[in-house]
Amino acid sequence: MKTEKIKRNIIELDATDQAVGRLASKVVMTLRGKYKPGFVPHIDSGDQVVVINCGKVKFTGRKLVQKDFHHHSMHPGGLKTVSMKKVFDKDATKVMEHAIYGMMPKNRHRDQLMKRLTLKA
Repeated sequence: MKTEKIKRNIIELDATDQAVGRLASKVVMTLRGKYKPGFVPHIDSGDQVVVINCGKVKFTGRKLVQKDFHHHSMHPGGLKTVSMKKVFDKDATKVMEHAIYGMMPKNRHRDQLMKRLTLKA
């Protein structure tokens, strides 16, 4: 499969009342093109994905209250922790973006795949 001959479709997914992780795994499979019959891992053959209504996703259990996002500045005592509820209230797309980014393969295709993702609150 030649990279010039790849036909990319625009796929729109509605996030209303869907669990974050399950929706994120569907998005990653579509971005990578794993549902296509000619899928090969080293060729980026996926589609463009638009996720609408990210603010209406469903959190199972008590994840919204208990889950935290961590970031470290690489200096002593530089651990920054923000609860998922604060991040979700400020920008609902950040939670979805974080889940999708974490499910992607950790290789050089990751940044290219993220450029084809559009999230709308």
